[in-house]
Amino acid sequence: MKQPTLLDDLLWKRGLDRRLLDANPWWRDERMFGISAIKRWAYEPTLKSLVRGLAPVTVLRGPRQVGKTTLLNQVINALLDQGVNKHRIFRIQFDDIPEMQGLTSPILELVSWYSDTILKKSVNAFAQEQNGPVYLLLDEVQNLKDWATQIKHLVDLQPIRLVVTGSSALRIESGRDSLAGRIAMIEMGPLLVREVALMRGYGEVAPFLPYNGLTPLKEKRFWQELKNFGETNRTMRDQAFRDFARFGGYPLAHKQTDAAWEEIASQLVETVVRRAIQHDLRTGDRGRRRDESLLEEVFRLSCRYAGQSPTQAIYLDEIKRALNANIGWKRILEYLKFLDATLLIRLIEPLELRLKRKRGPTKVVLCDHALRAAWLKEVVPLDDADLTDAPHLADLAGRIAESVAGHFFKSIINLGVHHFPERGSEPEVDYVLTIGDQRIPVEIKYRQRVDYADTLGLRAFIEKSVYNAPFGVLVTRSDNYVSDDPRIVAISLPSLLLMR
Repeated sequence: MKQPTLLDDLLWKRGLDRRLLDANPWWRDERMFGISAIKRWAYEPTLKSLVRGLAPVTVLRGPRQVGKTTLLNQVINALLDQGVNKHRIFRIQFDDIPEMQGLTSPILELVSWYSDTILKKSVNAFAQEQNGPVYLLLDEVQNLKDWATQIKHLVDLQPIRLVVTGSSALRIESGRDSLAGRIAMIEMGPLLVREVALMRGYGEVAPFLPYNGLTPLKEKRFWQELKNFGETNRTMRDQAFRDFARFGGYPLAHKQTDAAWEEIASQLVETVVRRAIQHDLRTGDRGRRRDESLLEEVFRLSCRYAGQSPTQAIYLDEIKRALNANIGWKRILEYLKFLDATLLIRLIEPLELRLKRKRGPTKVVLCDHALRAAWLKEVVPLDDADLTDAPHLADLAGRIAESVAGHFFKSIINLGVHHFPERGSEPEVDYVLTIGDQRIPVEIKYRQRVDYADTLGLRAFIEKSVYNAPFGVLVTRSDNYVSDDPRIVAISLPSLLLMR
C-alpha cells in the first residue's frame, strides 16, 4: 500500500482549506446565494435557542431533504443582518467534505484550524474582544464518531454556542448522555399544511397551538376552536391540503409548482429513501454492513401497512416470500428501529395501562405519505374531491389518513402518543394522546358518511373512568359531520393539520 507523501498531505490540506473557505463566504464579505425567503416553523426556535437559549447546544433533527441546511443558512443570514462579526460564525457541512475522513477528532481539529487560520488567536481571546461567543453550525454531524464528546469538550472549555443538525435520531440520541444539561432538541419533519400554503402563495396563517405548549390540548374547547379556525380559513386550508394530499410535504415537491408527480417521485426515492438506506443505515455497529435488500423490503412493508399494526407473522411471511429467505423477527425488528431512527417512519407503541395486559403489535406511520406513493408507485388520493372520484380507494385512503394523523401527533414535542388495540370487550382506538395524567382518545373515520356506530371506540374509552379521558376527538374527511355526543369533538383532517 502506498504511503502518503508530503505532497499528498499538502494537497489534502489545501483541499480541506478550500472547502471550508467556500462553505463560509461571509469571511470574504460575500453572502450566500439563493437563500429562501420562506422560513419554516423551526427557524425562530432555532435562532432563539442558538443566541440566548439556556443550553449551549441546539440539536435540529429531522429526515433528509426537509430543509435543515436551508434553515441553517437563514440563521447565518440573520446573525449577519444583526451585525454579528463575520468571523464569529463558522459552518461545517460534514456530508460534503470527504477529506475529513483522515481526521481523528474532526470537530476539535477543525475548530483549531478555524482558530489558527481565521481568528488568528484563541477562541476565548477572540470572544472576549467581541464581547460575545463564537457560533458554530455543524450540518449532518451524526456520522462522526464521538461527535457528542468532542462538542462537550468545546462548550465546557470555550465560549462557543452550537447548532447541530442530523438525520439519524438513533445517533443523535446516543449523544444525549455526553451532553446532558447542555442540549436543547428541536425536531423538524416535512412541511406542515400551513407551510405548503405559504410556499405556494395561498396565504399565511399563524399556528393555532403555540410552540412547545401542550396545556391547551387538555381542554375540549381548544379542539372546538381549532375546528372553527379551520373552517374560518377554509379557502386557504383546502387549497393547501389539496396540494399536500397530492404531493406530500417535502419542500422539493412545492418549490416548482409545475413539476410532474413522476419527477417528484423519482427525486424522493433517490434523495430521501435510497440516501437513507444506502448512506445513513449502510454501516452498523463495529462497521458491520447491513443488508440493503432487507432494509428496502422492511421499508416497503412499512409503506404497505402505513397506519396499521401488522403482526410478526405478516412481516415474517411477506419477507420470506419477497426475499426467499428465513429471516427472524428479531432482525426484522432491528431494521424497523433503524428506519425509525432515520425518521422516515415512526413506530407507535400500544398503550399499556395494566401490567398483565398482553402486548399488542406496533403501529407504523410514515413521515410523509408521498414516500409511500413514490416507493410503491401507487398514488392514493386524500383530498375529498379527488377521493370522491375514486371511491374504490376509500378504505386505503383511510389507512393513509391514519398514518398522516399519527405522524402529525408524534411530531408534537412532549406529547405522549400510543394506539389502543382491541382488548376483549374494549374496542380499538386509533390513537391515545397523553398529557400528564389526562388522555385524549382519537379516532380517524375518513369516509363520506360517518354515523353513531363509528364512535363506539371513543365512547367506550371515555366511559372508563380509569383512563381519565373527559372527551374524545373524531377526525373526519370533511367538515360535514357534527357529533351528537357532547363528549366528542368532530374535526376534519385538513383542520386538524392547521394546529401547528
